[in-house]
Amino acid sequence: MSKLSHIDDKGQARMVDVSEKSVTSRTAIAEGFVAMLPETLALLKSGDAKKGDVLATARIAGIMAAKKTHELIPLCHPLAITKATVTFEEQSSPPGMRVTAEVKVSGQTGVEMEALTAVSVACLTIYDMLKAADKAMTISHVRLLEKTGGRSGTYKLQD
Repeated sequence: MSKLSHIDDKGQARMVDVSEKSVTSRTAIAEGFVAMLPETLALLKSGDAKKGDVLATARIAGIMAAKKTHELIPLCHPLAITKATVTFEEQSSPPGMRVTAEVKVSGQTGVEMEALTAVSVACLTIYDMLKAADKAMTISHVRLLEKTGGRSGTYKLQD
């Protein structure tokens, strides 16, 4: 196992010094899933949720979360994100919504945490907006699907 980059020689947490790293184009794609009752999915699709347009709100929340990741996750660098998208795909078995986020930057460090944060907050927003109809919803499978750029190169999840 390689040495953890956020721990110094004395075992103390530190922000990684990226000043000597090259600026490269970096992308990360993450996903998550919100499982819900079929009736809740129908409510989401109909647009009749009491709190309004669930997916539009979750999309905005996810994008905002990507931009604020450095404020939420200790030791993350603030990044000038060049792209952040959140998309949704309805699933019938099990019933629910697959959430995917793609984040890009030209910088000295990657955007994996930004993509994962975007997905997490979008999923939480779906839950929040539909919890009156279905408190038993579950959020699962939040994971990195792919990342490109940087010294470590490309990573692609192998299922």
